Amino acid sequence: MWPDETLRAVIEGIIYVSPEPVTFDAIVKSLDGEDRDRVRAVIDTLVHEYDRPEHGICIRLVAGGYKFSSKPEHHETLSRFAKSLKPPVRLSKPALETLAVIAYRQPVTLPEIEAVRGVDCGGVTHTLMEKKLVVTAGRKNVVGRPILYRTSRDFLVHFGLKDLSELPSLREFEELARQALGPAVDVPDEAGTQPEVPAGNAETSSGGEPPDDPNA
Repeated sequence: MWPDETLRAVIEGIIYVSPEPVTFDAIVKSLDGEDRDRVRAVIDTLVHEYDRPEHGICIRLVAGGYKFSSKPEHHETLSRFAKSLKPPVRLSKPALETLAVIAYRQPVTLPEIEAVRGVDCGGVTHTLMEKKLVVTAGRKNVVGRPILYRTSRDFLVHFGLKDLSELPSLREFEELARQALGPAVDVPDEAGTQPEVPAGNAETSSGGEPPDDPNA
């Protein structure tokens, strides 16, 4: 049996992270056989607490499941705020694969990225820069002095990381990518090998490398 505070925190977290209303049975199942009546009492307590006026969100029963929602009395203010937000980032599978290579090999050059992925990555790298997930990091001191790429502050924000030391394993990164950016992605394994990507799925660019980022 979990302590009351822990059970309450876990149930609150389950409802919060679920993208869809989560049913009572699903909550109970995730708690390793915790007593159903106790779970019901905790949920009722959470619903009552969040219904208090000092909270801007509440737990509602929606389509047979529990879900966090904003309160209707604050709709106009929240609607104005929501319109000021940047639209969510959505990336293609090739772009997510390229982002994974940059994240775990940075700073890295375009030829090095392409050596891992096995396809032209100029277009997707430029896309990542446009979305401010990747910036340039100077040039590598080798023949031709190719541009180096690294992840940006926006990358840390999107994935909820304090800094690069908190980068998870590559497989955990795949799950984070699904949650933070949407589409599924196959990432390189720990040895640096990459699942084959059909040529038709790769984004290409004939414009060469993008210019240096002055803010890098």
